[in-house]
Amino acid sequence: MTSAETSIVWFRNDLRVRDNPALAAAAARGGPVVAVYVLDEETAGLRPLGGASRWWLHGSLERLADDLTTLNIPLVLRRGAAQAVLDDLMRSTGAGALYWNRRYDAAGIACDTAIKSNLKARGVDAESFNGSLLTDPWDIATAQGGRYKVFTPFWRALQARSGGFDTPLPLPERILSGAAGSEGDALDTWRLQPTSPDWAGGLRASWQPGEDGAREALERFLEGAVEGYGDNRDRPDIKGTSALSPHLRFGEIGPRTIWHAVMHRLASAPQTESDAMKFLSEIAWREFAYHLLFHFPTLPERNFNPKFDAFPWREPNEDLAAWQKGQTGYPIVDAGMRELWHTGYMHNRVRMVAASFLTKHLRIHWRFGEAWFRDTLVDADAASNASNWQWVAGSGADAAPYFRIFNPILQGEKFDPDGAYVRRWVRELADMPAKYIHKPWQAPAALPEGTGVKPDAAYPPPIVDHAKARQAALDAYGSLKR
Repeated sequence: MTSAETSIVWFRNDLRVRDNPALAAAAARGGPVVAVYVLDEETAGLRPLGGASRWWLHGSLERLADDLTTLNIPLVLRRGAAQAVLDDLMRSTGAGALYWNRRYDAAGIACDTAIKSNLKARGVDAESFNGSLLTDPWDIATAQGGRYKVFTPFWRALQARSGGFDTPLPLPERILSGAAGSEGDALDTWRLQPTSPDWAGGLRASWQPGEDGAREALERFLEGAVEGYGDNRDRPDIKGTSALSPHLRFGEIGPRTIWHAVMHRLASAPQTESDAMKFLSEIAWREFAYHLLFHFPTLPERNFNPKFDAFPWREPNEDLAAWQKGQTGYPIVDAGMRELWHTGYMHNRVRMVAASFLTKHLRIHWRFGEAWFRDTLVDADAASNASNWQWVAGSGADAAPYFRIFNPILQGEKFDPDGAYVRRWVRELADMPAKYIHKPWQAPAALPEGTGVKPDAAYPPPIVDHAKARQAALDAYGSLKR
């Protein structure tokens, strides 16, 4: 093995060229570098991408290929089981090293461990790095050496380690020469984008996948919405969040870059400290989700709290379909579900309300909600999606108590007080007076001309009564205690 041998960088959920430890290691080794992305739909246990994630992946890979080209690094696209694909690519390029950034789900870990063991046994340099988290899950523990199951002490422990977070890595220098034997698939042949029908128009209008889009979103946030974030983050009617979650999910930007950028901003704008730290606590909440996924690998499939194995969930029926389509009769819930379908995204406050409605008002298992979000969210992430659904359902770590049941009327009135969010997504209620926007069934049958619509003319009545559904949920929860 010589320094002139080709190095391969295996991209996964780290689709960026800056602050990419695996790419930096390959560049530092010297010699040609080949980048590869493997669309692995064959390795056992790996969860398939949902439709919205596949759409995002197409755009992100296009941008990554362009960025790598400026470094003289080809991006090879291959489809198949990762181990077989990588073995073939290493033979055809004569590569002597393979580098990647780690995954933290059980199936991903098993796949990566097998590949690393196989390559090391053959004398190949195979190394993995932390390119997705502030700190690896095994590096943070309670005073007793256990694993955190409550967020607040986890957040304190993470803050105590913040001085040791690595400084983001710069853009590697241009590689001097390419590598032969690295042919791959044309991206369009993967058919990641919808065609018949093409439902992605709203996604294209809402998002810019890729590293440049991620960095621009961070810059916009730090120059604007970070001030007031502590309060505005709960308001779906205004742009008060960072919109970084899909960029983080695909690794177009890393949490270290975000952390250091926020700290740099604080140095020049100390008045934003409270808001900025609240934002960083949300980055830490993502970190906590990965901590849970790593240490409790069945999180996406099984109740974290086994007591909920006996919960009397209702079978999914037409109520699930009404929830998915935004036809529950509760405007804040329906607005969120329609925003999700149109843009691949839903405001975080509304996610909690919509998830609470499914698991508590309808008493449908959180796994059905998790599966729907996994298919429709551009930021669908195994760790965050599973842990957040379990948190809302009451079955997860540090979960919201099951008896905390969001009232969708009061949540709408508090966080969308003028109804702007509802009017944007529930067009049937566009002219409804604010007094009735979150409870249109209470509106008079006859409203002044031009100020509203008859509640039952175009918008459905509530599929459940809030008070009765709440009591039924409490009774179901009470059965667990008995």
